[in-house]
Amino acid sequence: MSDTPAPTPQRALVVDDEVELGRLVGDYLSREGFAVDVAGNGVDALELARATAPDVIVLDVMMPGIDGVEVCRRLRTFTDAYVIMLTARADEVDRIIGLTVGADDYLTKPFSPRELVARVKAMLRRPRSGQPGPGQVPVRRFGELTVDPEAREVTLDGRPVELTRIEFDVLEALSSRPRMAFSRRQLIERVWEPGWGGDEHIVDVHVARLRRKLGDDPVGPRFVLTVRGVGYRMGPG
Repeated sequence: MSDTPAPTPQRALVVDDEVELGRLVGDYLSREGFAVDVAGNGVDALELARATAPDVIVLDVMMPGIDGVEVCRRLRTFTDAYVIMLTARADEVDRIIGLTVGADDYLTKPFSPRELVARVKAMLRRPRSGQPGPGQVPVRRFGELTVDPEAREVTLDGRPVELTRIEFDVLEALSSRPRMAFSRRQLIERVWEPGWGGDEHIVDVHVARLRRKLGDDPVGPRFVLTVRGVGYRMGPG
């Protein structure tokens, strides 16, 4: 008999005031090997997130009391769990609002639970920290901006810049080949994964957030430049 302990299952927190939908999503994730907790409101969600430290959170936007946007904002003060938001509204406002408070992805209701599980598993395949290479990766400098890929640290004028995982990964991709203009699809394949089926304009949302944190004027940015008709590339700073 082997003494090797069984691997700890990844934890998922499902938050939805539609009880049956929350249970359905939880059942699908459980069948995929996740340890699942389900909350029906924002207060319970925040308490469970603190108590269980989930790896991924499936979060409904439209909930009574504390809505999903506010829950996501509060989550980002103490956890870097992946967050996928669910919205019953198809307009861009909810999607962009959700992503600007730190969500990683979104799905519009009605959705296939299988698609949701696939999105969750795709997110969890992204590394939480930089993957070490065969040798040390040098710090990259663009004027007063520095990007340290191994430490996953960014500083501006010597001060640390707090970025989400995706924001850092976008910046790391752009800074790895500063003369290259990356298309949205190339960034998705680099930051998300090949074959990711979401809206490519999710890249624009994260670039906008990244620019704000870097103090970049979107009309005349210094660090993340728009290449019209193509996508984005690094600027000299």
